[in-house]
Amino acid sequence: MMRITAVSYLNTKPFLYGLFKSDIAQELDIQLNIPSVCAQKLISGEVTLGLIPVAAIPELPEAHIISNYCIGAVGKVRTVCIYSEVPMSDITHLYLDFHSRTSVALAQILLKSYWEKDVIYLNAGEDFEQHISGTTAAVIIGDRAFEAERKYKYIYDLSEAWMSHTALPFVFAAWVSTKPLSDTFVAAFNEALGKGISYIPELIYILPNTAAHVNLYDYFTHNISYDLDAQKQQAMTMFLQQLGYDKPLHFQ
Repeated sequence: MMRITAVSYLNTKPFLYGLFKSDIAQELDIQLNIPSVCAQKLISGEVTLGLIPVAAIPELPEAHIISNYCIGAVGKVRTVCIYSEVPMSDITHLYLDFHSRTSVALAQILLKSYWEKDVIYLNAGEDFEQHISGTTAAVIIGDRAFEAERKYKYIYDLSEAWMSHTALPFVFAAWVSTKPLSDTFVAAFNEALGKGISYIPELIYILPNTAAHVNLYDYFTHNISYDLDAQKQQAMTMFLQQLGYDKPLHFQ
């Protein structure tokens, strides 16, 4: 049984749907967690394979990217943003969403290199969204972002800003193992993920849409970009280098 952890957000549903409908479904023990917990489970050895935040890769003894798919975006992603009542120039404090290391690291990189702005970073608790007020903003990721985009006047999409800054897409999470996996498993796993993406038109009629203003088909097909292509591999390498990581990535 292959123990796997995956992000529990909406953008992962096509992957999960493909895996559950695949020929290898009975071989998988899939656990759903927030991104930071996915990373910790892989780091601790509790699971063999995880859809983990890219920023967690430096904490692994080895990083084997075992899939041709990822959670990425080419420009606007919608669900990884800074939300504020005031424009960027007036923000003084920023809550950092505890759900994902990648989004936190990306926000810090962009604030320094793209917006060229100093802020005071605040550690976020469970209810940090309630404390966005005045010059205090917050990074919010995942499904909660759909609600936030209806509440705040100023929204800064981090993937869109990264692309403006680097001319590259961004990868938030990748399928990573700490060791090479068999070619047979990787091929079957990739096939299942690919089929899950092809099932998106079917999937949107099954999923409950808790955010009525969100067009799920547009989100899955325009905001999220699932192929881990050469440009995204380049973007992953660039992002990790900015975190001080200089080991080679193994793309299996």
